[in-house]
Amino acid sequence: MSSLTILRSYAQKSNPDSLPSSVLLSHSDTSLTIFDAYPKSIFHFLILPRVKAPWTANELTGLSSVFKCDKARAKELLLSLKDEADSARKTIQDEMQKRYGFKWDIWIGFHAIPSMEHLHLHVISNDLCSPRMKLKKHYNSFHPKLGFFLHLNDVLSWFDAEPSYFETAIQLKKAKYEPLLKEPLSCWRCGRDIANMPTLKSHLQVEWDDEARKEKARVERKRKREEDANRIDTQNTLIGPPTKK
Repeated sequence: MSSLTILRSYAQKSNPDSLPSSVLLSHSDTSLTIFDAYPKSIFHFLILPRVKAPWTANELTGLSSVFKCDKARAKELLLSLKDEADSARKTIQDEMQKRYGFKWDIWIGFHAIPSMEHLHLHVISNDLCSPRMKLKKHYNSFHPKLGFFLHLNDVLSWFDAEPSYFETAIQLKKAKYEPLLKEPLSCWRCGRDIANMPTLKSHLQVEWDDEARKEKARVERKRKREEDANRIDTQNTLIGPPTKK
C-alpha cells in the first residue's frame, strides 16, 4: 500500500475499530477521525468521509471530485464533516486545558491541492510547532492567509455565493495554488519576513511561548476574580441581610 492511497484504505474499512489506536481517534457512521501521521502542530487530526453509499471512492478522491457531484449532495457531505470537526475541536480543547492549562485557536480546512488521495479535512492547532514542520511547503500549506489552506467555513460560503463565483472557486487549479507553496516565508502571527525554516521555527516557538504565558496569566486572573467573588458571596450569606432598627 502506498502512502498516497493509505487514507483511502482507512476510509474503505467496514470495521474502523480494526485500526490501531495510534491511527484512529473516533468514528461515526459516515466518517473517521484519525491522527495525522506527520503532525505539523501540537494537535493535528484528519477527518475522512467513509466510502459508503451513496458515495464511491472515486467521488471522494478530493475536493475537486466532490465538487463534480451534485451541488446539494456535496454541501451535505461537507456539513457532515464540519460536525465531526467540531467534535474533534472539542476533544483538542479539552486536551489543551488538561496538558497546558489554557486553550488556543484551532484551524479547520482543506489543502487546495492535497498530497494524498481521499478527501481529508485538517483540524490543526495554530501553533505550527512540531518536529514534522520541516519544509517551506509544509508551512505555507497551512499559512492561514496565504490561500493554499482553504478554511472550511470559506468553502461552505461558496455554496451560497453567485453561481458564477461558485463555478470559478471550485476549479482548484494547480497553476493557481501550487506556486503559493513557494512564496517567501513569513510569520502568520506578526507578518515578519523570515529567511529560512530553522529561523521560522524558532520564531514560532517564541511566539507560542509568549502566547502561553499571556493566556496562563489571563486564566489565573480569572480564577482569582472568581475566588474573590465566591468568598464575598459566602461572607454575605453567613452575615445575612442587615437588620432594621
